[in-house]
Amino acid sequence: MIPSHITVEKANALCRNTMMETIGIQITEIGPDYLVATMPVDHRTHQPMGLLHGGASLALAESLGSMGSAFMVDTRQFAVVGLNMQANHLKSVKGGTVTGKGQIIHKGRSTHIWDITITGEEGQVISICRFTNFIKQIDQK
Repeated sequence: MIPSHITVEKANALCRNTMMETIGIQITEIGPDYLVATMPVDHRTHQPMGLLHGGASLALAESLGSMGSAFMVDTRQFAVVGLNMQANHLKSVKGGTVTGKGQIIHKGRSTHIWDITITGEEGQVISICRFTNFIKQIDQK
């Protein structure tokens, strides 16, 4: 599971100079088998109609699943590579903040599967996602 020495501060430090920082994703909570992050719904994450872009929701979901898996493996020996993302966007949102909670549901030797639920400020479900990572051994030659 996610080691207890991984803190919110350490996780957010890893986001510097990445897309996560650019669109405002902030890790807010880390548990043994889950991560929580927030993302603003503003000009950075809108689509042309002024609604939260589905791709921004997927970026939030993939960020949670990828980071969570990376925390669960020795990244000197294994690379975490996104393999598949499925999502259903259930509601639209125009502003404020959304929160994503990613929870691992399968931790195998070569695959990790995450369920991610994205909610609005009033708790309404905006998107539900399932994300699979491939855990690839790094060639040690």
